[in-house]
Amino acid sequence: MSLDFRLRPPAREPEGALVLFHGRGTDEHDLFPLLDVLDPEQRLLGVTPRGPLSLPPGGRHWYAVREIGYPDPETFLPTYERAGEWLDAFASETEIPAGRTVLGGFSQGAVMTYALGLGAGRPQPAALLALSGFPPTVEGFQLDLADRRGLPVAIGHGAYDPVIGVEWGREARRRLEEAGASVLYRESPLGHTVDPAFLAELAPWVAEALGAEAGARG
Repeated sequence: MSLDFRLRPPAREPEGALVLFHGRGTDEHDLFPLLDVLDPEQRLLGVTPRGPLSLPPGGRHWYAVREIGYPDPETFLPTYERAGEWLDAFASETEIPAGRTVLGGFSQGAVMTYALGLGAGRPQPAALLALSGFPPTVEGFQLDLADRRGLPVAIGHGAYDPVIGVEWGREARRRLEEAGASVLYRESPLGHTVDPAFLAELAPWVAEALGAEAGARG
């Protein structure tokens, strides 16, 4: 089974792809405007998939929330498998490999970004962008943080986040730096939301991450 999604075409032949996963209770339209913010020159093929689950209190979801940091296995694992298959099919159909794809998301979408970008056996993307999320701990799922040397990862978190506390962002930073990733970390004096100032900083970061990847590929 695939995922529904919204596509933003590039201005010319795409130099890569930018995939943004929405947060809990919204849909593929929520982060769609950020594609132009993060990629203002429209160098990339942009896409925002829709979470496969419809759960209370409404909107779309990637998994059921039982405990912060620990997604519900019965909903997370099937979603992870389905989203992974969709992402692989997207790469095959567009001929844009994982190494030319930036994965990003907010809240639950950041959790899926970590899972799909760092899950054991998953191909490594060009970069990860995680806003107000956490690397998930789920029985039956394993992160691979053995060696992520040089992987660009941008983490943004609100210092006053009442939903997913800032300690989750700090812990993600620690773990990824220990794995060798190149981490850009920003805390903002905000709650559970996206900091516009950080988004402005991320546009050149996205371009640089793909440029660096292109250089590494020769």
